[in-house]
Formats: sequence, C-alpha cells, structure tokens
Amino acid sequence: MNAPIDVDLKTRAYSTPLEDLDPSDPRIFYEDAWQPYFERFRREAPVHRVKDSPYGPYWSVSKYKDIIQVEVNHKVFSSSDEVGGIMINDAPKGMERTSFIRMDPPDHDDQRRGVSSTVNPVTLAKMEDLIRARTNMVLDRLPRNEPFNWVEHVSIELTSMMLATLFDYPIEDKQRLIRWSDTFICDINAPDAPVKSEEERFAKQMEFAEHMNEYWEDRAKKPKSFDVISILAHGDATKDMTLREKMGVLILFLVGGNDTTRNSMTGGLWGLSQFPDQFQKLRDNPELTTSLIPEIVRWQTPVIHMRRTASEDFELRGQQIKAGDKVVIWYISGNRDEDHIDQPNKFIIDRARPREHMSFGFGIHRCLGNRLAEMQLKILWDEVLRRDIKIEVLDKPVYAYSNFLHAIRNLPVRIAA
Repeated sequence: MNAPIDVDLKTRAYSTPLEDLDPSDPRIFYEDAWQPYFERFRREAPVHRVKDSPYGPYWSVSKYKDIIQVEVNHKVFSSSDEVGGIMINDAPKGMERTSFIRMDPPDHDDQRRGVSSTVNPVTLAKMEDLIRARTNMVLDRLPRNEPFNWVEHVSIELTSMMLATLFDYPIEDKQRLIRWSDTFICDINAPDAPVKSEEERFAKQMEFAEHMNEYWEDRAKKPKSFDVISILAHGDATKDMTLREKMGVLILFLVGGNDTTRNSMTGGLWGLSQFPDQFQKLRDNPELTTSLIPEIVRWQTPVIHMRRTASEDFELRGQQIKAGDKVVIWYISGNRDEDHIDQPNKFIIDRARPREHMSFGFGIHRCLGNRLAEMQLKILWDEVLRRDIKIEVLDKPVYAYSNFLHAIRNLPVRIAA
C-alpha cells in the first residue's frame, strides 16, 4: 500500500519524453511522487544524461549495482568541495563547509580516523543505558487519546537529546541545535525555509561555529573526554583546525546525528502503519526488531542522493562520462531496485538479507554513525513493543521540500490510553 500521490506529477513521470525528464525537482519528493520517476529510469535509462536542470547538466544513476560502482571508485568520482561537493547543487564558492565527507584521500582518511572513536562500539556501549532511559522518559510523556505530531514529540525530542550528548552540550538548549541543523540543510527555495539565501545560511553557520568554538577552546585545555568536541580538540589531525574547518566537521556531526535518525524514527512508523500485517508480526515476535531496523532505513532512505564529480573519463553501463561531469547517485532509487531487492516497494520486517540496502553508502564514505543510528532506532522500537503502546497513524506524512533529505515534517498519530 502506498500513499496517494499528486496525479499531475505522476502523469508527468510517464508522459514526458525521457530526454526532458529531470528527477531532481524537489516537488516530486515533497508530494511523495518520486517512485514512478525512478521506476522509469531504472527500466529505460539507468545511467542517463540530464541535459538541463536548475543545477546544470548531470548524470543520473538509478540502479543499485551502478550506484555502488560509483561509490567505491573514489579515485574517479570525487567528493571534494573543490570540484563541487556532495550535493546536486554546487557548493557555493567562498562559503564551503569542508569536512571529511566532502574530501578525497588522504585528507579524508586522516580526519575521519581522528573522529571515529566518537561512535566506536566501546563508546556506544557506554551510551546505551542513557539512550534507553531517555527513550522511556519521552514515551512516558506522550499524550494519550489525543492527536499529536510524532515528529515533534518523539523523533525530534530523541535526536535533539542525542545531539546534546554527542557534543556534551547543555540539554536545556537542545532545541537550538535542531534549529541550526534545519537551517544548514534546508532547500532555500522551500516555502518554509528558515533562510532564503546562501549568504544568510552562511551567516548562521558562522554563528554556530563561533558559538561551538568556545566549547572547543575550553575542552582543549582540559583532559580528553568522550564527546565529539573534546575528541576533535585533542586529535592530532583536527586539533589545529581553522574556524572554517571546525565549522565543516561540526556541521557534519550536527546534521548527520539529527536528520537521518529523526526521519527514520518517523518513516518506520509510517511504514508499519501502511503494512499492518507486518506491524502485527512484529508485535507477535518482538525479536524481529533486529531485522526491522535495516528495513526501516532502506524503506525510508533518509538521504535521497549523493553527488560525485568525475575526475577522469569513465564508461558506466555503456555511457561515456567525461572528466568534470556531475554524477548524481540516487540512493532512494537503488533501495527500490527490483533487480536487487525482492518486492522492494513492500515493507517486510523479516527479509532474508535486510542489510543489503544503500542508505548508509558504500566505500570510504560509508556513514560513520550508522551503528549509533541503528541503536537509537532499535531501543525506540524495543521500548514501544515492551510497553505495548498502541499507535494509530491518523493521516499521511507531510514531507520536506528537498531533493537531498527524505525528511518528514509531520505525522499525526494518536495513542490509546
């Protein structure tokens, strides 16, 4: 079962000549009308040259194996801000926020290695009890027998507390972190965008960097602790960063620790509500949360696309990509590839190989925080099931106007007393 989609957008996916079809329009994700676009691209033109778009010409890559081929070949397909960065829209000149996700080796490897201890298994084990306690606190506070927005009351609340923990930031000010994150990742053309220009966004980024730098400088004077800022302030590869470099890496942790987990927390509930037989199967067998979590992450696909730039000529599925070409890999399409995933449009909580999704990426840029995200999701669903909370979804989600994050702004629900 799928949510109703905009008829005009759906018709356009099938009626527009292929050479004129551009899947980068944020409206198709805002209206939840993206599936027919990528079904057609996977079938007719898996590696397709979009000659005209608001972001300039680019190659669209829509099938699972082709996306992996681009992801793992970082020598040909660059992530560097120097050639455009990781989003379909080019990094604005002079306002880049470079961090290791926007770098190529060796700089990428040095910086990533320096922060990897923030989310290693030992650190995560220390966080588990705290995350569970906070999850129970949030669930205890939820309204009963009245409608509320799951995004606001659960997903944002839990991820904002996790951000405060990662940064060792005052938890009473956690909403400030969320506002910054939403500002840094929004589409400036969205009707509800908190900023309307790249210059305005950059000013907010500098405000964030200067504020967090106060914590950085203070922690550099103290013994190394568990939090991201302390680890960065003491790391050999990171301790001497400029303010702009600090801004880039801290924004990466801010956005990565917020949006992807937040939207999976909501997307999972929406998926289960659309497939009630799976929700009942989960209630009958709570041990299935182990395979439920990767299915949530696949089905929701929190990051819609990543962009690379070809550093040399390369042939992909018979298409000639030239040095300097922009290449967009659509995770949201790869996760619905019929040739790789059985019944990909169905939400199936006990798939035989649930981790064969691409929501965390592949290769050197595979998501650093994937274990933390999965742990937060598993704890949430473990506790919902343990308490036997009956959640009724009242309407379809309201999505963000974005072609980068598959974000949910509102999901109205009601919990029985």
